[in-house]
Amino acid sequence: MHELGVVFQAIKIVEKVAKENNLTEIESVTVEIGEVSTVIESYLQNCWKWSVEKKSDIMHNCKLYVEKIPAITYCEDCGNKYETVAYGKTCPKCNSTHTYLLQGNEFNIKEIEGC
Repeated sequence: MHELGVVFQAIKIVEKVAKENNLTEIESVTVEIGEVSTVIESYLQNCWKWSVEKKSDIMHNCKLYVEKIPAITYCEDCGNKYETVAYGKTCPKCNSTHTYLLQGNEFNIKEIEGC
């Protein structure tokens, strides 16, 4: 379960931002997770709840909000952009496998709400 490591890193970044901005408490954090990032949201939420309660004073009651980024693949042969999960690495328009992922593998901290 790599979600715990992801959470620890996110908390470290959020605490640094809080310190730089003289925040005394973090109310919520919004993250973006790519559809094919391998981060499982339910595991992430469980790790988050445990970590902020046990490991961070400034984030003790902090909520985690998750937004999904759809996975989109680009075909180099025909220029088609398509849903990765539905079609995988093969372009549904021309059946080419000369494709690459445009988006959907990210994990971003989008927003930090503090006071």
